[in-house]
Parts: sequence; C-alpha cells; structure tokens
Amino acid sequence: MMNIQKMMKQAQDMQAKMQEVQDRVGQMEAEGSSGGGLVKVTMSCKGMVTSLNVDTSLIKEDEAEVMEDLIAAAVNDARTKADTIMAEETQKAMQEMGLPPGMELPF
Repeated sequence: MMNIQKMMKQAQDMQAKMQEVQDRVGQMEAEGSSGGGLVKVTMSCKGMVTSLNVDTSLIKEDEAEVMEDLIAAAVNDARTKADTIMAEETQKAMQEMGLPPGMELPF
C-alpha cells in the first residue's frame, strides 16, 4: 500500500512541477522578425501577440500585400521560437525530475 501512496505523491509532485514550468514559460516572450527586421512580432510562449512593429518604409498603399506577408512570416517566426522555448523548458523540468528525455506526460 505504501508504494501506491508514494507513486501518487510523486505524480502529484510531477504535476505541480509541470504547472510551475507552464506558468514560468507563460511569462516568457519570443520575438520573430521578417523582411530583414522590417517587421517584428513579440509574443508570449502561450501564443499571445504582445507587440507588432512595422517599419514605416513598408507602409505604402500599393504594397499592402507585401506588408501582410511579412507580418504573417514574423508571427510564424515568433510562434516557432516560442514553441522551442516551451520544449526546452519542459525538457529541463523533466531532467530535474529524473524522467527520461522525450517521455510523454499525461497532463
């Protein structure tokens, strides 16, 4: 019976640790850019865009499509970087808990 209690305690500890990681990562931000830095997007690692900066040289009525494409590319770049941060932080937490790399967690 003690082994089951110990396992339950370990599972609860692991769940609490993963929640801490998610909370910490949720506070982190990633910046994506495109067009050689003409468009920059900052987003939280939870996917919320917190800022968008478009160089004024792109703000031309006849070039709206170019600007739209660059904004989309910058958002995608930021999302990729945010996902990388999340994966790295999760792996660090798993190593600290003594779990094997790449282990899928149920929560």
